[in-house]
Amino acid sequence: MPAAADYRFYYLGNFQQVLDWIAQRYDDLLSDAERDFMATFSDLPLAARALFVRMMMRRGEFFRASKLDYPEIGDPLQAAAALPAAWLGYDPVLTLEQVFELSTKPELVRCFSPGGALKSARKSELLARLGEDPAHARARPWSQWQVGGADVLLHLRQQALCDRLRLMFFGNLRQDWSEFVLADLGMFRYERIAFAPQARGFRSRADIDHYLHLHACKERYHAGEAPAAILPALLAGVPAGGYDNAWLASRFDRLMFQLGQAFEKAQDWVQAQAVYAACRYPGARARTVRVLEKHGKFGGAHALLQEALRAPESEAERQHLLRMAPRLARQLGHPPPSREVAPVVARMDLVLPPTGQRVEAVVQAHLHGTQAQVFYVENTLATALFGLLCWDAIFAATPGAFFHPFQRGPADLYSADFHARRQQEFAHCLARLDDGSHCQAILATYDAKLGLQSSFVAWDGLSRELLVMALDCIPAAHLKLWCLRILEDVRENRSGFPDLIQFWPDEQRYRMIEVKGPGDRLQDNQQRWLAYCARHDMPVSVCYLQWMPEAA
Repeated sequence: MPAAADYRFYYLGNFQQVLDWIAQRYDDLLSDAERDFMATFSDLPLAARALFVRMMMRRGEFFRASKLDYPEIGDPLQAAAALPAAWLGYDPVLTLEQVFELSTKPELVRCFSPGGALKSARKSELLARLGEDPAHARARPWSQWQVGGADVLLHLRQQALCDRLRLMFFGNLRQDWSEFVLADLGMFRYERIAFAPQARGFRSRADIDHYLHLHACKERYHAGEAPAAILPALLAGVPAGGYDNAWLASRFDRLMFQLGQAFEKAQDWVQAQAVYAACRYPGARARTVRVLEKHGKFGGAHALLQEALRAPESEAERQHLLRMAPRLARQLGHPPPSREVAPVVARMDLVLPPTGQRVEAVVQAHLHGTQAQVFYVENTLATALFGLLCWDAIFAATPGAFFHPFQRGPADLYSADFHARRQQEFAHCLARLDDGSHCQAILATYDAKLGLQSSFVAWDGLSRELLVMALDCIPAAHLKLWCLRILEDVRENRSGFPDLIQFWPDEQRYRMIEVKGPGDRLQDNQQRWLAYCARHDMPVSVCYLQWMPEAA
């Protein structure tokens, strides 16, 4: 390892930290190839290890030696000579498209000598034209393309293995090695969790393999591949009896839901119905009802709707089902279902001159005064109050929730049992709203945790002054209702709050305001929050803004 004071090799120290972390927690799950890699890596010369990590942290698998200019490493080819052949190749075989990705426009012009207008054409146009020439259809070694002159091209062959190591460390492939750099620079800071040395994101090697399979299928989906091509591959990876890991099962269900949406968009009703029926992702059952309706199977749709209404999975599903119920009843000749009486939400109508600003900013400026200040908060204030009050419960070292030092929240945040697994911790936090100690607790957490990454607290939109005013004006009973509703369904209920909040500090009262401009409609989650607030006598209103006609 490099000396502690030699900060030029910070990235190498970070990678070694990952290897040590994995060795401590995953030794029983490592493959022979992974163990061999970790053992071999430590014995390599410093420059060779540094070059490998530098390449691994960059995008792609091909690297021109001339571009590997790192003063602390020196000559990249000399450093590369110590790397095993299984890790690094030279002069790889490339297609024309790959050559274009690695070359500059002047290099390509010198190599292919395009004539006329092609000489000044964009790279994409030049590639398209050269690709029509059969002489360029065959892949060949980099040196034979003669684009880079004497420049040597290196091929990193261990990217897949390193991605598996990254997956084991982070528990996902969304995060990458830049997390270390951002943390070292102080740009991102994380809560320190006292999780056990054996804490890890995967319980078995099968979990790792299943994750990688699901990720590959998801990448195909996001690349725009046809759902009919992805579905068989996705289903082929499902273990007998289904996934015994709830986290992986959730990822599978989400991808199935997305494929169902793709089939529905293509009006393949049969396949859409089959896919929705085979997944348990929130909203899949309501989509099944809708697909049956679109397919003209009104009886089946109505039967499933009635079954779902007897035990809706969430407020969101119930809302969607009630919207479809009158249409299906009409199609079947049934009497219309009785409509629920929606809670009355106060309405405010404004006609103001256009300023070029967003409607929320226009209304905020209009209502703002010295005695009644208005803030644009949308989903930030309520979730921040929840996150600060319940910080200790959210970041409790619950088994399986935290397993690496770069987590902004627990891995099971959106699981159905998120609240249940921390029942006592949340009860302790919410009890502060009953005894009046919540203000002191929230402000103390703000002071102690300011800037730490959090799934609920967006620090940029939050000031201590705003918190103090909110705590002075919002009754503890209202805060408790907000917190309890968020905990009922974190994924759905963390959003949908009104845009603005108005405070009257002298009177210790507040009002939430949802703003809608011309042609805007309330979204489903906004309707649910407005109804919830109105049912519990919280001051909330919807402001409908119209623009004042401009003078002729």
